[in-house]
Amino acid sequence: MMSFSDFIAHYRNTLQSLFNERSNIEELSLHRGLPPFVMREFMECAPLSVFIPSSYGGRGGSVKECLSVLEATSYESLPLSLLVGINGALFLQPVSIYAHESVKRPIFERFLRHKNMGGLMITEPDYGSDALKMQTGYSLSGDSAHLTGIKHWAGLTGWADFWLLTARRRNDNGDLSRDIDFFIHDASLRGVEVEEVYQNLGLYMLPYGRNRIDAHIPITQRLEPKSTGVTMMLDILHRSRLQFPGMGMGFLKRMVDEGLAHCKDRLVGGAALLSYDQVRNRLARLQAQFTVCSAMCAFTTENAPIDKDVSRMDVEANSIKTVLTDFMQDAAQSLLQLVGAKGYRLDHIAGRAVVDSRPFQIFEGSNDILYQQVSESVLKAMRKMEITNLKDYLTGYELTSRAADRLRASLDFTIDVKLAQRKLVQLGQALGRIVSLDMVIRLGDRGFRQDLIENCIQILESDIRHLLGVYRMHAQTDVVEGYRHNSAWQDAIRIDSYATSHVNGA
Repeated sequence: MMSFSDFIAHYRNTLQSLFNERSNIEELSLHRGLPPFVMREFMECAPLSVFIPSSYGGRGGSVKECLSVLEATSYESLPLSLLVGINGALFLQPVSIYAHESVKRPIFERFLRHKNMGGLMITEPDYGSDALKMQTGYSLSGDSAHLTGIKHWAGLTGWADFWLLTARRRNDNGDLSRDIDFFIHDASLRGVEVEEVYQNLGLYMLPYGRNRIDAHIPITQRLEPKSTGVTMMLDILHRSRLQFPGMGMGFLKRMVDEGLAHCKDRLVGGAALLSYDQVRNRLARLQAQFTVCSAMCAFTTENAPIDKDVSRMDVEANSIKTVLTDFMQDAAQSLLQLVGAKGYRLDHIAGRAVVDSRPFQIFEGSNDILYQQVSESVLKAMRKMEITNLKDYLTGYELTSRAADRLRASLDFTIDVKLAQRKLVQLGQALGRIVSLDMVIRLGDRGFRQDLIENCIQILESDIRHLLGVYRMHAQTDVVEGYRHNSAWQDAIRIDSYATSHVNGA
C-alpha cells in the first residue's frame, strides 16, 4: 500500500489540477453538482479509503489520516470536503463500528472498487433539531423491517448508493418507541424516493432535498448499538463534530493565504493594504482561527480514535463544532471585507466562502442549541460537585484547567443555577472558547510555532473576557409582538424653530 505521505501528496496535486488547471473554479462555483470528469478523477484517488478498516482493504481508519484528507480537500473546495465528511463520518465510520459483520465487507468493497457513496438521513420536515421525536417508523415482518416516513436536508440526496436511515420502532398499537434505530439501505433496491431537490443557497456541489421513505430492509442491516440507539446516535454525531476541524483546517488556511496575498498586492493610498493597522489586526485574527483549528485537529486525533466510544464527549464535541464553525464564518466575512467589492461575487472565493461556510453553523446541531448544551453540561457537573464559583470549577476541570488559570480574575464569580436560555447560550459561547484556549495552550507545549500561539492566546482571552462581560450584564430585552402600533417614524418628526430657521437660510 502507498505510504500516506505519497497518498496525500498525490491527492493534493490531483485536486489542485482539477480545480485550478483542468477546470475553471469560477464556473464550477456557479453550477450545481460536479462535472463527471471531476468526480471521476476525485474518486480515483480513493479519498474515502482512509475511513475504511485495513482488514477490509482500506487504509485503516486513522483519525490523523481522515482529518488530513478533509483538510486537503477543503483547501480547494469546502463543499467537496463536506462530501468526504458525510461519507466518512456519517456513513463509513458508523458502519465500521456498529454494522453486522456479514454486511460490512460487501459495502466496503463497493466503496473501494466501484466508488460508491453513502449518507445519513435523520432530519425531518417537522422535527429538525428535535430528532428524538422523529416520526419515521418501522415495523418488523419476518426477517425484514418496513420503514416509512419523510426525511429532508440529507446531503447527497439522489446521489448516495447507500443510506443510513433512522427510525423508531412502531408497536402493535401504532405508537413509536422512544429509542432510535439505524438501518443500512441499498439505494439500488429503491424505497427512497426524491420528492424535491432543494435550491440550496450555497454548497452548490452537493444536492439536498426531500425524500419519501418506504423501504423493506433486512434486519441484519440494522446497526447494533452497544447499549441504546440514542447513545449510538450520540456517539455518531459527537464523532462527526469532533472531526469538523478537518474540514475547517484547509478552509481557514485558504482564507489566511488569500487574505495575505491580496493585502500584499493591493495598494491603497500608495501603500500596500498589509501596512494598515486594522488590516493587520484582521489578518492576525484569521491566523488565530487557523491556530485554534490546528489545536482542535491535534485534540481529536489524540482523544477520539475510531475504537473509542465518544457518546459522553458532549462538551468537547459541541465546543469544537460551535467555536470552529463560528470562526469559519467570521474568517469568510473578514476575507470578504479585505477584498472589497469584487469579493461580493459568487464566482470569487470570498463570496463563495461566506455562503458555503454559513450552513456549518446550522447543520448537525444549531450552534445556539449546542452552546446551551455546553453550559448545561458544565452546570450539571458543578451542581453535582456542589461548586458555585466558575473559577473554582474550571481550574479543576481537565478540559479547561490551563486556560482557566490564565483567566482567574474574569472567572471569579458565582453562577446562578437558574439561567434564562439566552444566558445559557452566552455562557456556552465563553465556555467553548475557554475549552479552545486550553487546547491552544497544550498545542504550544508540543512545539507549534510560538508567535502564532501567543497571538492566538491574546485574541482568545480578549474574546472570552468580552463574552463573559455580556453574560454578566443584567439587561433583559424582549420581543415586541405588536410592534407596528405607534412605531411609524414619520409620526415622530418634530421640526423646531431652530431647524426651521436653518432650512429658510437664516
